[in-house]
Amino acid sequence: MERKRIYTYSSPWVIYGLSWSTRINQPYRLAIGSFLEDYTNRVDVIQLNEETDQFEVMCGFEHPYPPTKCMWIPDKNSTRPDLLATTGDYLRLWEVSNQRSIKLKSLLTNNKNSEFCAPLSSFDWNETDPTLLATSSIDTTCTIWNIETGQAKTQLIAHDKEVFDVAFARGTDLFASVGADGSLRMFDLRNLEHSTIIYETPSFVPLLRLCWNKQDPNYLATIQQDSPNVIILDIRVPSIPAAELSFHKSAVNGISWAPHSSCHICTVSDDKQALIWDLSSMPKPIEDPLLTYNAQAEINQLSWSSTQPDWIAIAFSSDLQILRV
Repeated sequence: MERKRIYTYSSPWVIYGLSWSTRINQPYRLAIGSFLEDYTNRVDVIQLNEETDQFEVMCGFEHPYPPTKCMWIPDKNSTRPDLLATTGDYLRLWEVSNQRSIKLKSLLTNNKNSEFCAPLSSFDWNETDPTLLATSSIDTTCTIWNIETGQAKTQLIAHDKEVFDVAFARGTDLFASVGADGSLRMFDLRNLEHSTIIYETPSFVPLLRLCWNKQDPNYLATIQQDSPNVIILDIRVPSIPAAELSFHKSAVNGISWAPHSSCHICTVSDDKQALIWDLSSMPKPIEDPLLTYNAQAEINQLSWSSTQPDWIAIAFSSDLQILRV
């Protein structure tokens, strides 16, 4: 039987957090996080029932404040505990047991003596060594955690203002961050005294997101606040974009490189469009996207499945759709 190309799940709340499970033995499983203007928010684990063609909620939990990000542990072959991480006021690790139950495994915090915590804006899990996880905070710092000990390996002041996103390169040493000071900075865990400014926006417009190309780690993508363009950077040629993708009509909200191809990237925007781009003709300018998909509302988030790379998930309003590309 031919599979459908699009499956939709309608949630009771606006979806912001979104992550595909990386386990091969858990196809079509995702985590979604709510965006509610209340203290009590929610994260649900949903999975496509391939017999009924419907998404089902497998398990879930209440979460303090909207999770700024949800992400499953990179663990294709299920050799580690089945963990989901979330950030908000703190970094939390949740463990799924027997598909239908999920509970808090650990809450990681660096400030033992203070009631106050600076909110975490984002995080990234290291694919090569999943004991490593990096968080970014609005207090200008990034923290590298060892999730097995629950301890911070290192904390550094990464930017002059709030840090909005952090991402590891391929391997365990390099990571990068973006923030309200308009810079994208690269760090090396072997030598944290120095950082390299890869890019600065012309008038210090904040950079909100970054995504590292795992197939060709010379390339990064980033987006500016309220900008319809996506900036592609080559770390070998700092400060000058390798390409700028201009097709969206409104602010871009999410970017994801293809997990299986070094020259494809997906972008989503307030213009309700998800676009897939082919960058293989760089350094020639990239005029048009390869594929366009129109959703019913502004697309807030996307996740490209690493184990099923012909599927992309997008979230708009309270709907999640998975699209076969």
